[in-house]
Formats: sequence, structure tokens, C-alpha cells
Amino acid sequence: MNKNNRLAGKVAIITGAGSGIGQATARLFARAGARLVLADLNEEGLQKTMELVRNEGGSGVFRCVDVSVEQQVKELVAFGIATYSVIDILCNNAGIPGQISPLEEQDPADWAKVFGVNIIGAVLGTKHVAPPMRQRKRGAIVNTASIAGIRSGAGGNAYSASKAALINFTMTSACDLGMDNVRVNAVCPGLVETGMTKPIFELARLRGKEEKLGSRAELQRYGKPEEIAAAILFLASDEASFITGQVLAVDGGNTASLNMPGMKV
Repeated sequence: MNKNNRLAGKVAIITGAGSGIGQATARLFARAGARLVLADLNEEGLQKTMELVRNEGGSGVFRCVDVSVEQQVKELVAFGIATYSVIDILCNNAGIPGQISPLEEQDPADWAKVFGVNIIGAVLGTKHVAPPMRQRKRGAIVNTASIAGIRSGAGGNAYSASKAALINFTMTSACDLGMDNVRVNAVCPGLVETGMTKPIFELARLRGKEEKLGSRAELQRYGKPEEIAAAILFLASDEASFITGQVLAVDGGNTASLNMPGMKV
């Protein structure tokens, strides 16, 4: 297989495509030959991503979408099918961090908002691409979860709980769809510099502690959006044709050890 053309002829929906991991995934998919349907709430970010996609020689369309609203997700899938006739790949990548505050001060409305985007958005995306994928007896869905869904200390309560739910939904939906050759997997990024994590990086730099960023990972560094995108591409491609219901940590080894403060010599 030509690895530079591994998505040739395929159509992919990518949510949260206006920045960070979603933008990097769109660029990589474009280089791999996919036609793209990009979604985000940030229209300016979508326009920038589309410009980058075209610079890569790719093509696509985009639409402003709130993934927590079912009608908008349904219309996104219909838009993709109307444009390209099929949907081969869905990347449920849209996500928000929510508030980080003491447990006693947490607002149920913030929890609802975080769950609405991070888990309900993926449920709705999967729900509406499932029928056409089932009909064609093929499809790949890749969810962007987080190591925060695997262990504590990588995000706030609501964010971590939503990503744990997304990991479980990856497994249960893989069981639901497997009989029709529709695969569902997830990646769990470690610390990566994106728009979502920008405050963490800015604070570390302000305090002169940039070298500490990613120090809990066994590779002793933080990740790049392109490194997460590469894992998403693999799981979306036919190279992963016998992989479903799996969760791949792309975290520099963070979850491979009990690497907590003070534990390393």
C-alpha cells in the first residue's frame, strides 16, 4: 500500500477541525488523498484549515456545527453525503475542557456543557453515520478521547469523566457496529499544545517552567498535534482493518508507569 495515498477515494468527516488536533488531522488526511467534510463552531478556524488543506493539494467543504445539537449533526452528515455521496470515515474530535475548580464549587451546568460536546457529540455523530456505513458494510470511526479518561491528574473532573465515558462508548459502539464491518476506535492524547491547552503552556512559560511541560511522560516531552493525527490516520485507514473497540494512548508513555511527582530519581 502506498502510505502517501492510503485514504485515496475516501470521504472523512472531522469535527473540531478548526484548530489543534482536528486541523492537523485534516491536513494529514488531505495528504493521504481523502476528501474532507470539516466541522467546528469557529468559522475563522475552519477557513484557515481549509486553506491549509488546499495548500496540501486536498479538497473539502466545511460547515459551522455545534456537535451537541442533534439536528446540526444530522444535517452535517446529510451535507457530506449530498456533496460526496458517501461517508467512509468519521473523526469525533470536537471537545472542550470545561472549568477547573474545587469540587465543592463545580457547576452542574458546566458538567452538562462538557458532556454535551465531548460525549453526546460523539454519540450523535456515530448515530447518524451508522446507517449509511452499515448499508455499505464498511466504515471507520475514530474518537479523540484523552489520557484524562484513563487516570486522574490530566484534566478537571467533568472533562475526565466525559473522556472516560467516550472510551466506554468506543467499546460499546464497536460491538454494536462490528457485524456490519464498521470499526470504532479511540486515541487518547497525552499533553499536546493546542488551543485547548494554551493556558497551561502560557502559564508555564510565564513562570519560566516550560522545560517541565511533558516531564511526566517517559519520553520527557509533550506531544505535537501531528503525532496524534498520525495515530488517527492509522486507525481510520485500511491498515487497521482488523482493529475495533480499541483505545490507543498516544502520550509519550505517560500511562505506562506510575510517574507521579517525586517518584523518579
